[in-house]
Amino acid sequence: MEDRLITVAIHTYDRAVELKSYLENEGIEVVLQNINLTTPIISSGVRVRIHESDLPKALRLIENVEIFTIHSSPSPSSPNSKIILVPVDFSEISLKACKVAFSIANSRKTEVMLLHSFVDPSMTASIQLSDNLDFDIEESEMLETIAKDAEKRMIELSEDLRDKIKNGELPPVKFSRKIIEGLPEEAINEFSKEISPYLIVMGTRGKDKKERELIGSVTAEVLDTCRSPILTIAENSSLESLKHIKSIVMFCTLDQRDLIALDCLSKLYLDNCERVTLVVISPKKPNQLNDNATQALFDYCRQHYPALHFELKIFSMKNLVSEFNSLIENQEVNLIVVPNKKKNAFARLFNPGIAHRLLFSTDTPMIVLPV
Repeated sequence: MEDRLITVAIHTYDRAVELKSYLENEGIEVVLQNINLTTPIISSGVRVRIHESDLPKALRLIENVEIFTIHSSPSPSSPNSKIILVPVDFSEISLKACKVAFSIANSRKTEVMLLHSFVDPSMTASIQLSDNLDFDIEESEMLETIAKDAEKRMIELSEDLRDKIKNGELPPVKFSRKIIEGLPEEAINEFSKEISPYLIVMGTRGKDKKERELIGSVTAEVLDTCRSPILTIAENSSLESLKHIKSIVMFCTLDQRDLIALDCLSKLYLDNCERVTLVVISPKKPNQLNDNATQALFDYCRQHYPALHFELKIFSMKNLVSEFNSLIENQEVNLIVVPNKKKNAFARLFNPGIAHRLLFSTDTPMIVLPV
């Protein structure tokens, strides 16, 4: 079958030449027609034509020109802008988090910002710092090298994401990048305070690997301290799109925070959900559970979300992980929801939150909502 030429745009001469250059830089052959050869500078109605086989890629490029032409750091966002923040370390896990973030951003009409932090070598040095000038110079050069390498890898990741958009592997979402110096958990917390992201999406290791890093997990620290909604995606997770979320497990506190969490959740993930299992953690003595509050929450859910099927489960704190894993095995849960109340450092150290505990025991995606 003949690969005929088709018209994708009709512009003035200058605009047509500009589009031709743009498409040809992306490997698409372009022919301009209806040019006034005598005075091309004032030509109008110039046809930009391409081979029919290149049409899908060309349309993605033309319709999303801002995505493919912006390569520098982002411009300041307006206070009302919605940004999904994705901390990256350039691993396959980070790429998986990016795919989920792009899917969410596409459905919620938001933008994505990639964040990478690097650490000053003096902060991790195992020897006492010297006042020797040569050492300071060497350390400064090392920091500069680390920063340049981070920028190089961030550009490579950005180009990879743009290629995936061009090829239709990712939805056309505008994104930017940011590199800052600092420990990852501190950098994520401080930067999220600055931009107040709509959501943070973090990739995590699989369940089998998480158990080796119970101490020092960046994700666990961010879950415990950050005041923005956080979605964790394990490397073994099959979640790629919001439309796949049919069954949710939500941990409840039996107070006003549950209503806040439900409202936030409904704006994020309830579009295609069918079933929500409410999980209440019972005190040491079962009879201490507030039956009236439990029933009130159950009634509220049924009244305000009539399209959803609600169930109620009661877990004991002592057997939380085992009872939760049993629930996961018995029903196909796509998302865990945990309201997260702010704690001080002492409380977090000796009594880590539910999200922190569950992070190391499951590969099911989890969203932690600050309340």
